[in-house]
Amino acid sequence: MQKIGTWIVYVVGAVAVGYLLLYVYAWLTAPDLTPGEPIRIFRKHDAPEYS
Repeated sequence: MQKIGTWIVYVVGAVAVGYLLLYVYAWLTAPDLTPGEPIRIFRKHDAPEYS
C-alpha cells in the first residue's frame, strides 16, 4: 500500500511540473499586448455578419 502511495505522489508531482512548464512556455511565447492596439480576431471571410 505504501508503494502505491509513493507512485501517486510521483504522478501528482510530474503533473504539477508539467503544468508549470506549460505555463512558463505560454508566458515566454505570448505576444506583446500594447494598450490601445486593436485585438486581431481571425474569422472566415465568408462568415455571416451578426451586427
